[in-house]
Amino acid sequence: MTHNKYSPSEALFHKWIKEGRGQGKGQDYKPWLTVRDVPSLGRSHRIFGFKSQRTHHLLSDLELAAFFILEWHPQTQDVREQYPLQRDITLEVAQEAGIKHPATSGVANYMSTDFLVNTSAAARPLFAIQAKRSEDLTNARTIEKLEIERRYWKQTGIPWFILTERDIPTAVTRNIEWLYPSQAESAISNDLAQQLEFYEHQLQENPTATLVALSKSIDMAYDLELGQSLRELRQLLAKRFFSFDIRIEFRQLTGADLTLSSTIETLEAVHASDK
Repeated sequence: MTHNKYSPSEALFHKWIKEGRGQGKGQDYKPWLTVRDVPSLGRSHRIFGFKSQRTHHLLSDLELAAFFILEWHPQTQDVREQYPLQRDITLEVAQEAGIKHPATSGVANYMSTDFLVNTSAAARPLFAIQAKRSEDLTNARTIEKLEIERRYWKQTGIPWFILTERDIPTAVTRNIEWLYPSQAESAISNDLAQQLEFYEHQLQENPTATLVALSKSIDMAYDLELGQSLRELRQLLAKRFFSFDIRIEFRQLTGADLTLSSTIETLEAVHASDK
């Protein structure tokens, strides 16, 4: 019997369990599957998570989009991707449901859920997500495997959801993808209060100008390096000093679309910069 590098075996599963895959939380979590373990049909991604302080392994563009949204949400505390389900339970669930359990070359696979998410929300502190393209939901075998997963999570009492590309507006993904790198930048200006006051004034004076056009005008008027104002605005948006409708793509955002945040965190940050 021939095996390619993706073929599962009990020895491989034992090795992964010994490595601690599917175990831990936050920075210590190790996903059950990594981008090297799966022949990806789409594009796979390795991306650093600012909340977990580790590299996340995402096996498709849809998973990447879902991760961006989860990571952006202020109530999200931890995202564990490629989370393995207990095989003895999925085997039992499959048998009870009369569904053939996923297996390769006679070896029962470990099933996994794309995301297990911890939040600060009292109403929903923990939930699971499976990301599937809508076209895949027309496949009978896919539906069977999802049914095993649904029953599994129902037994645990943890809410489980299916997420498709239809649930994620393209503009939202593009916005968060644009803002995401700036979340890592800790170098907020020492004169944050003046910076916020300056940009708030510029936005109010130019309510119909797009951020891109306004930024170019500011760069020219103040003899700044081209792109500096847009970088600063992006950082202020990423740090949530200005609020806006995440469903409007950043290229279409105008001065009137941005509002200076009045959150405690913003006021504390401004106060700290004044010291």
